[in-house]
Amino acid sequence: MTQVRLLDSIFTRLVAWSIAVCIAVVLILGALVGAKFEQLATATQENAINADISALLDTYRNDGQAGLAARIEQRLQYQAPAGSALHYLLDDGTGRFVAGDLTTWPEGVSETIEVLPLADGTFVHARVVNLAGGERLLVARETTLDELVLNEIGFAFVAGGLFVVFAVAVAGRITTNRLSRRIGRINEAFQNPDEDRLARLERGREAEDEIGELTRHSIEALERLNRLVTAHRDTLDQIAHEMRTPLMHLDSRLLRATRSAPDEAAAQGLAEARAEIRSVTTMLESLLDISHSEAHRGDPRGLEPLDLSALVEHIADLYVASAEDSGHHFEIHIEPGVTIRGEEMQLSRLVTNLLDNAFKYTPAGGSVFLELESGPKLIVSDTGPGVPVDDRERIFDRFSRAKGNHGANGGSGLGLALARAIARRHGLDLRLEPTIRGARFVVTPEI
Repeated sequence: MTQVRLLDSIFTRLVAWSIAVCIAVVLILGALVGAKFEQLATATQENAINADISALLDTYRNDGQAGLAARIEQRLQYQAPAGSALHYLLDDGTGRFVAGDLTTWPEGVSETIEVLPLADGTFVHARVVNLAGGERLLVARETTLDELVLNEIGFAFVAGGLFVVFAVAVAGRITTNRLSRRIGRINEAFQNPDEDRLARLERGREAEDEIGELTRHSIEALERLNRLVTAHRDTLDQIAHEMRTPLMHLDSRLLRATRSAPDEAAAQGLAEARAEIRSVTTMLESLLDISHSEAHRGDPRGLEPLDLSALVEHIADLYVASAEDSGHHFEIHIEPGVTIRGEEMQLSRLVTNLLDNAFKYTPAGGSVFLELESGPKLIVSDTGPGVPVDDRERIFDRFSRAKGNHGANGGSGLGLALARAIARRHGLDLRLEPTIRGARFVVTPEI
């Protein structure tokens, strides 16, 4: 059975889509949580700065500049958590430093809270207030802690997202493997509906999901197909028996009549009648063989390990003498040890039909080539007139022959149709490759 590539599998795509959805959800949630935290952190910073300024203004109103400076120094003694330290600057309105831990005013500071860099590069939320006595007060709070917390949140979402993706991938892979095995049993049963594979498929028919329903329909279809194939085969066998027997009896009667024919003309007519009967019998057998091969296409039952090299070599030996008699050059190249699972009789007919076709349509003095390589790859070519481009696929149809090949060469047009049917029965492909001269038939495994 042809294996679906991992990247082409629908189950792989389902897992990939699940992982992609998980990643998108984690990213969206991370962005939302990050934005919400940043919003809350900013509001908290602004509320803290405003509350601090309000308390310092109360101190200024009660104790004046000296009391405010003392209060600022007290607050600077407080050890705030790293990344959230407080900074102050108080001057007398003329630029003279009064109190605080800052000595220069940050660029862009205003009476509204802004995020500004200090001289050392530290970012702070800062606001300046003009006091009643002309003094200016700056209150600032670092934002580093908020940034650290935001980074930790981002890291937590990344780690959690990776865990979720890994969990979804593992769970998806386990689930899809089970589904793939169930679908695989259905495909195997359709490829070869033998008793073992149907029995394995039968175990999954009780499932109530969609694949269980597909399994039940597949079992019913395969059982119906087996019944039809069996009926078809039995009908063909009956037809073959019912037609072959009277034809053989008629041939025997014609043979007796030929022996007692009153004159040579009558004997010649009876001989021609016998030839027609043999032609009909041969055509009937070919049609039955084609139907038999097509009905068993893909069914390994009846196929056994076979030394194809020995088989082809034996057939080639039979044609060597006839090639000399007909004036043909017969060239053989057979690689030893080429094996295949097949029916010896059918494969023999495949090779002989191709060789008969090559010798029939190659004039005396021409060449016929027989090659066998591992793969297996069987090639039968010749230096005859070849096949017109328009007929290169049609010649494999039943009762079809290339233009110009109807006359003296005879034939029913079933040889190549039978050869292709036998090839497909064995999982092989028979095709006519384009050539400058002659015909080149190639048999290789089906892709």
